[in-house]
Amino acid sequence: MSTKPVNVEDYRILAQRRLPKIIFDYLEGGADDEMGMKHNREVFERYRLMPRRLIDVSKRDTGIELFGRHQAAPFMIGPTGLNGALWPKGDILLARAAERAGIPFVLSTASNASIEDVAASSKGDLWFQLYIVQRKLAEQMVRRAEAAGYRGIVVTLDTWVTGWRPRDLAASNFPQLRGHCLANYFTDPVFRSHLGKDPADDLAATIATWARLFGNPLTWDDLPWLRSLTTLPLLVKGICHPDDARRAKDGGVDGIYCSNHGGRQADGGLPALDCLPAVVDAADGLPVLFDSGIRSGADVIKALALGAAAVAVGRPYAYGLAIGGTDGIVHVLRSILAEADLIMAVDGYPTLADLTRNTLRRTCHHD
Repeated sequence: MSTKPVNVEDYRILAQRRLPKIIFDYLEGGADDEMGMKHNREVFERYRLMPRRLIDVSKRDTGIELFGRHQAAPFMIGPTGLNGALWPKGDILLARAAERAGIPFVLSTASNASIEDVAASSKGDLWFQLYIVQRKLAEQMVRRAEAAGYRGIVVTLDTWVTGWRPRDLAASNFPQLRGHCLANYFTDPVFRSHLGKDPADDLAATIATWARLFGNPLTWDDLPWLRSLTTLPLLVKGICHPDDARRAKDGGVDGIYCSNHGGRQADGGLPALDCLPAVVDAADGLPVLFDSGIRSGADVIKALALGAAAVAVGRPYAYGLAIGGTDGIVHVLRSILAEADLIMAVDGYPTLADLTRNTLRRTCHHD
């Protein structure tokens, strides 16, 4: 590896060196034996782009329109928790980096900074990712996001319980890290009404209260209530089955988010990329976002060709944050965009609209 990071893998190696093992394992780990996470990555190797020649690619366009807004690149900063443990004020730095890059930032419910503090730190395009812990608490958080100027709500459906993550379980003091990623709960009046003391006075009891409230599954019967929470664009995250995409569309959502949580929640399922084409077909015109396994500009190109309207970047920006704060995040994002742009130039695709399923070939994969 060069002394200066030039790609996502360089940043990953440096992040592993810099971060305490407990933090890096949280960032890097997956569910069970981590085969789901491994397969999320391997599936990208099976799709290959067909080069085209004698096409004028002197000008390329990597911008997209998403929910009525233009953005400079076909991706966004996806929601992750515990960013404050990677770098001080991590979520605030992420919002600023997204603003610099001209892309949206999706703030996680499990952020280290409150909804309001992140909004005050950036004039960029902010979305809010919501965990449904309790109905009144969910309603309150959506109202807070609306009041703070967030432009979209992403509801995660696959985390009503936390997956079996051996790396986290091996860290005996892992629960103490929750203090880094529960700021939105600690600052919420509905959540605080369940507490006997201020979170600062009894962190352990506060975390225990949060754990007791967590674990309420949603069903399709809850979708009308979910839709009623906001007039902002509403997306449901964790959709991998086409029937679920159809039901979500029929329920009035504004977008589908195809994801298996980066392999962090369950093992043994299909790689998210293999689910994407059928989900796009079932969404029937609704924009489909995608994450799970993205590490490069080539990965972004392949997901877009399979029908994603935009791609959310997760672990790569976290590596950049852990190494260089805002500058590290921006460098990772620009590197991914530069790679995607160069692939379009070399392989003869001047616009993102030129990338379709017919531009890819799926190859046999040998373990």
